[in-house]
Amino acid sequence: MSDTKSVLCFGDSLTWGYDPAGSGRHALEDRWPSILASALGPEVNVIAEGLNGRTTGYDDHLADCDRNGVKTLPTVLHTHMPLDLIIIMLGTNDMKPGIAGTAIAARQGIQRLVALVRHHEWSFDYDAPDILIVSPPPLCETADPIFAAMFAGGIEQSAMLASLYRDLADELGCGFYDAASVARTTPLDGVHLDAENTRALGRGLEPIVRMMLGI
Repeated sequence: MSDTKSVLCFGDSLTWGYDPAGSGRHALEDRWPSILASALGPEVNVIAEGLNGRTTGYDDHLADCDRNGVKTLPTVLHTHMPLDLIIIMLGTNDMKPGIAGTAIAARQGIQRLVALVRHHEWSFDYDAPDILIVSPPPLCETADPIFAAMFAGGIEQSAMLASLYRDLADELGCGFYDAASVARTTPLDGVHLDAENTRALGRGLEPIVRMMLGI
């Protein structure tokens, strides 16, 4: 059992499994961390840590809980240590004009999260985990008036996340994966993934996760 590796998936509603079709949450077996866990097998413990509305490092002053990733990550790291890998997929909610509204703000938030992992006060001499930065799929056009207004201007900005995150990952020595290579947001709300696409993301992540874990 001591050979079991642990992977933390730190994300927002795309990781939580928000179902844009209106049923609330995707079935457990359709969420990408579940697909990834199934693909990796029993020797890897995949921990799903998704929160609707989570940002990289910005406060949502209307939220009913703390959605600021920078504020909550240290607690999460202590909760789940030891960890071999942390997958960070955030930035979509940063696109809201009322949160940050720019891709560069999301990049700066990701940079801060990486620093928190690397400079965390790990107990029991645990090592800091490797980090895989995942750029979320860009927003798309939607006829949903609420989501369209909530993410006004976000389509153009979100399309810049992959190149910004890729450069940041290179600069910081992190892994990088572009979720848009396998998954597309749905026009139902322009933000979230249907079951087919969230499953595709879980399958798509398997090779790079295996490589980073050395399995």
